[in-house]
Amino acid sequence: MLTFLGFAMIATFLVLIMMKKMSPIAALVLIPALFCVFAGQGAHLGDYVIDGVGKLAPTAAMLMFAIVYFGVMIDVGLFDPVVRGILRFCKADPVRVVVGTAVLAAIVSLDGDGSTTFMITVSAMYPLYKRLGLSLVVMTGVAATANGVMNTLPWGGPTARAATALKLDAGDIFVPMIPALAVGLLCVFALAYALGLKERRRLGMLALPGGADPQPVTVAAADTAAAAETDTSETGPAASGRNAGPRSGAASGAASGPASPAAASPAADTAAVGFQGLDPRRPTLRPRLYWFNAGLTAALLTAMIMELLPIPVLFLLGAALALTVNFPHMPDQKARIAAHADNVLNVAGMVFAAAVFTGVLSGTGMVKHMADWLVGAVPEGMGPHMALVTGLLSLPLTYFMSNDGFYFGVLPVLAEAGAAHGVSPLEIARASLVGQALHMSSPLVPAVYVLVGMAGVEFGDHTRFTVKWAALTSLAVLAAGMLFGII
Repeated sequence: MLTFLGFAMIATFLVLIMMKKMSPIAALVLIPALFCVFAGQGAHLGDYVIDGVGKLAPTAAMLMFAIVYFGVMIDVGLFDPVVRGILRFCKADPVRVVVGTAVLAAIVSLDGDGSTTFMITVSAMYPLYKRLGLSLVVMTGVAATANGVMNTLPWGGPTARAATALKLDAGDIFVPMIPALAVGLLCVFALAYALGLKERRRLGMLALPGGADPQPVTVAAADTAAAAETDTSETGPAASGRNAGPRSGAASGAASGPASPAAASPAADTAAVGFQGLDPRRPTLRPRLYWFNAGLTAALLTAMIMELLPIPVLFLLGAALALTVNFPHMPDQKARIAAHADNVLNVAGMVFAAAVFTGVLSGTGMVKHMADWLVGAVPEGMGPHMALVTGLLSLPLTYFMSNDGFYFGVLPVLAEAGAAHGVSPLEIARASLVGQALHMSSPLVPAVYVLVGMAGVEFGDHTRFTVKWAALTSLAVLAAGMLFGII
């Protein structure tokens, strides 16, 4: 009964948000509360929610102060050189823009934190997508999938969890997986190239103001770009009237101006100032403190990787220090906090709403029954192929469960079943990583709400667009691992 209710609850949630019948926050709260009553455990709902909130509170704190910290770093100009480099590479070619998004997301993912990756990637690329009329859902899908592949870094979380759960060395799990993960990253770049070609065919050849691209905007391309503003096809809306996109001070300034090249004629393009991804004249810039901010960020990321302090504490200290040094006057500090308050509130609210969902799933026992049912459904003859089974199961299980639930609750069971048939725990651990490309778009991952919130994309649109591509990327990693004899 609990198995059926668990799957029914997840399916109901996904259907309602993808059909836009409910907002994610409302669905994350009301649907599990209703199913908790169906399970006959409504009297314990409060306990389950409090338990879920307690477990996710550190994550919410980390995201809140990470948004403030990196928002301030964007405001003061720390990432401007990176943005300028990416924009010079992208020019006005949709293919280059989408591939540049994948490259930027992969590079920034080296810090092991998804929310950081998404904040930097969206702040850098959002103005260009808006100006060219590109689909914002393409941006979120490519960024999430690239980050998912890179999330397997030993300091990213899943590898460390697998090593801890099976009492293995994280290096022994991760290093042999590098060729397979490289294939996954190549698949992301190939996907970005294909989606860029699709956008190029949809929009035609474009030009940015100031001669960034010598080719003028044709009338047909301009009409197509204008139409993209109200496009609601599978490629996602170019913009939504109820979603203003990045709401930080830097990003808001960056997104000013026409929403697409269609807003200006070729003659006006020639006379206009050069296109800037981030406003180079914004009053929050602190060029004299550039190396201080760079050093502070490097020290923060190093401390995070070395686990010198809990991550929420590191970001809390970093945000306080960044605000104090860059904006010593109290009104300026209040203005910076207010500029990022929307993102902080949206993400924190989403995390605590997700705590209801996860609290009910685990508290009622639905997660355990679902996992046991899936493991029990594995045919007896598949015992010698438990690594392959683990890889396949990692896709749905890490999407519908938290990483903690999968790696500490399900993986040991799979490893024990594999050991009975002579399958090494190392192979099981490596196979368990392949579903991370899909996991990063799970409604249970707080960082994905940073991504869709800053991009102004409906979560349902992102899910509908991204899931199929992320699943294919995960399967490519699994196939490469088997081909190379890693799994």
